[in-house]
Amino acid sequence: MSKNLTKEKNMKVKPLSDYILIEPKTQKDSTTPSGIVLPDTAKEKPQEGKVIAVGPGRYDDKGNLIKMSVKTGDIVYYKKWGGNEIKLDNKEYLLVKEEDILAIIE
Repeated sequence: MSKNLTKEKNMKVKPLSDYILIEPKTQKDSTTPSGIVLPDTAKEKPQEGKVIAVGPGRYDDKGNLIKMSVKTGDIVYYKKWGGNEIKLDNKEYLLVKEEDILAIIE
């Protein structure tokens, strides 16, 4: 049983094709300026996050690999409603296609 727990803790995710794994920036303030506490369902989804893993890229019609324009560690803006939410080790991540990345924050 302890072997399974060890495997889960060391689990690595490698996105395929032109997918990118992002750790969304957490929202710290859940209280409005007037003192109203907002529940999680009322908060806006973050649009900024850190790139955790990047796929190799996509292939064009001629079979040439088009490399990714982002790399692990980049801070990016992404589309508000793009991607798929996944949970790994009790943390929430977002898996998006490269076309869902709007900008790299420098």
